[in-house]
Amino acid sequence: MTYRVAMDIGGTFTDVVVHDGATQRLRAGKVLTTPDDLARGVFGALEGFDLPFAEVEFFVHGTTQGLNALLERRGAKVLILTTKGIGDVYRIARGNRNRLFDLHYRKPAPLVGPEAVAEVAGRLDATGAELEPLDEDAVRLVAKRVREEGFEAVAVCFLFSYLDSGHERRAGEILRDELGDDALVVLSHEVAPEWREYERTSTAVLEAYTGPSVHRYLDRIEARFTEKGLHVPVHVMQSSGGLVNAGFARRHPLQTLLSGPVGGTMGGVAAAKLLGRPDLICVDMGGTSFDVSLVMDYAADVSPDGEAEGFPLLMPLVNLHTVGAGGGSLAYAEGDALRVGPESAGAVPGPACYGRGGTQATVTDANCVLGRVDPESFAGGGMPLDLDAARTAVSTLAQQLSMDPIELASGICDVGNAKMAQAIRTLTVEHGREPGQFALLAFGGAGPMHAAFIAQEIGITEVIVPRFPGAFSAWGMLEADVRRDFTMQFFANGAELDTRALRVALDSLRDQALEALQEQGIPEDRRSVTHGVDMRYESQDYTLTVPILDDDPVDSPDFLPAVEARFAEIHHQRYGHATPGAPVQFVALRTTGHGVVDRSAAAAEASAERPDPVVRDVVFAGQPVPTTIVARSSLAPGSRLAGPAIVHEETATTVVPPDAELAVDDRGFLVVTLAAAGHLQEEHA
Repeated sequence: MTYRVAMDIGGTFTDVVVHDGATQRLRAGKVLTTPDDLARGVFGALEGFDLPFAEVEFFVHGTTQGLNALLERRGAKVLILTTKGIGDVYRIARGNRNRLFDLHYRKPAPLVGPEAVAEVAGRLDATGAELEPLDEDAVRLVAKRVREEGFEAVAVCFLFSYLDSGHERRAGEILRDELGDDALVVLSHEVAPEWREYERTSTAVLEAYTGPSVHRYLDRIEARFTEKGLHVPVHVMQSSGGLVNAGFARRHPLQTLLSGPVGGTMGGVAAAKLLGRPDLICVDMGGTSFDVSLVMDYAADVSPDGEAEGFPLLMPLVNLHTVGAGGGSLAYAEGDALRVGPESAGAVPGPACYGRGGTQATVTDANCVLGRVDPESFAGGGMPLDLDAARTAVSTLAQQLSMDPIELASGICDVGNAKMAQAIRTLTVEHGREPGQFALLAFGGAGPMHAAFIAQEIGITEVIVPRFPGAFSAWGMLEADVRRDFTMQFFANGAELDTRALRVALDSLRDQALEALQEQGIPEDRRSVTHGVDMRYESQDYTLTVPILDDDPVDSPDFLPAVEARFAEIHHQRYGHATPGAPVQFVALRTTGHGVVDRSAAAAEASAERPDPVVRDVVFAGQPVPTTIVARSSLAPGSRLAGPAIVHEETATTVVPPDAELAVDDRGFLVVTLAAAGHLQEEHA
């Protein structure tokens, strides 16, 4: 058994990377996603590699199944079971406005209406002590209602269950005994053992809402694996950037919500270490969306919480900022103004140039009109493009806006680039960093085509394009480790910190993490654990996670000054100020178990063909410019090429604008060096 396979299932394409352990070579490819049955697309992609399935020893993939169920509002019918008297928590939510100046802003409609909330007696106080026993007969009546009314999932969210989970666990036992496999039962303390009742309820509801869809998908995948003769565990990418097996993903389906895009971030971590560049902005531009994430000091930017479609999530996840800007983003007229996205042509019918019935202009069509896409080499030559259809679509919109088609095509790309540049600024500003302090790592089918223009927009002077950029997220999944996260509420004022209680709590979390890694099949010598603590100044509402280092003297009086100083440093980095000496509070402990898996650090499969470069006109700044067109397979390590140039390969196209230079490093990465922003401004002046 020698093959390791990773797959990223996107909205338009399904990308595959195969590592051959015998030859130490990598292969990559892509096929159109099959939205009606994602499992069919998975095996269609695998069959294109002619793999002996019995020799596959590792399979990991990222799935958008749960996310799609949420985006399209086609999740499960959910009932909320909660403590008597707090049934309105989920519907009331929070009073904050995410968009202060949007007069039309409305909070997202709840996934569960008030008619689907059941309350039962049983109460804990704020310390976790029982005030009233759980009414088990009432829970059985709720199970009867679930059967009679056809609910597919139950989200159990009891008050203060993060302190004592006894009531929730007993309710879960009753529901599972009564319902069997007829309904998914989600317990909030298993999903998010943290305070903030609304956020914990929201997280449990999201798992209940998306879970059945993920379950069905994983069942189909594993069943078909068995039919095809694959008997290896199916691994799934988590939103936190780690891997888990399908068994865990089935029990905790919400962990897979962002699993596809996160693969690119973990690829960015691996690339940062290979390149010796600690800080990267990772941009993944596919057919339907543009995802931005950060790698800082060789680590992914992971947040302890976040949101999905406006609903809060209490779970670790890679901090991604996504906008509706991809190769398939539709261009349209809004009065006299040009708009691009967020609507997308998707895989069906796709951009007009795909020749699948699309007639509306997209970003990909605009690039075709500008000459930046080689119609014969697109997708490795397996999907020739229809340039006439692209020109017709762009010309039709140009007539509506009284513009020249070339001018409009340039405008479509410029609008898309500006939108993507703003997405990058949004993320870097959160960390108090300037984009120019990073290098830009560009991947996705369309990322390298736009990366240089986005970089010029925000003052970045170096763009890096990895091997197989169109399948880079899949490669990143091969480079990721198994990861399990655990949280414990631990509230204490700094001056009153009980270090012995802290040590007991950390040891308990450590034991849970190591046991979880053992359950995932990680050998003992490949397991490790890291700790952190959520801290804040007194009277603050939100926290920052501060790492607890292995050599921190947790059991001694020296611990508090050390962790306070670290908190002040992180606070200053994030917010631009700190208040050393001010009273601090500990809020929660966070522990992560890491399980190291085999790496696929291998060379890309060499191409036997090395076609000679050609020169043809490509439009830059509205004017046709003679441009070198070269296959990536023709560029050996150490090669250099002055712009303008276009580098095409199986999974993507890299555009090198004028006044830029491309070099190939020793590992085969393309490095595009751009003129500094000030230099560009002087030239344009």
